[in-house]
Amino acid sequence: MVKKEFTYKGKTEAQLKELSIKQYAEIIPSRARRKIKRGFTDQEKILIRKIEKNEKNIETHCRDMIIIPIMFGKTIKIYNGKEFFPLVVTAEMAGHVLGEFALTRRSVAHNAPGIGATRSSDALSVR
Repeated sequence: MVKKEFTYKGKTEAQLKELSIKQYAEIIPSRARRKIKRGFTDQEKILIRKIEKNEKNIETHCRDMIIIPIMFGKTIKIYNGKEFFPLVVTAEMAGHVLGEFALTRRSVAHNAPGIGATRSSDALSVR
């Protein structure tokens, strides 16, 4: 069985990395294309510079940053409101935003009710 090579809109990961930002913007979805067309914010430009310098331990609050080809293979820590969540960016994430992969809410797992939580537990003695 042959492993199928990943392609995004007919382009391989290597071809995506060779594209300029304008060429990349032409093949991603319209919402992301509009964001790139308007230009990056100052914080996003700082993040891009850090990625280009191959800095280690990159942390960012830019959850709305579009994933671009220079990010592929890098580990970026994204703030989720409480802590920085490490994320290894892959080619499959192309066209998405960083915040989609660092969830801000956790699922609630309830346990048994505590003493005093129900009417019947009021009668129990606490030792």
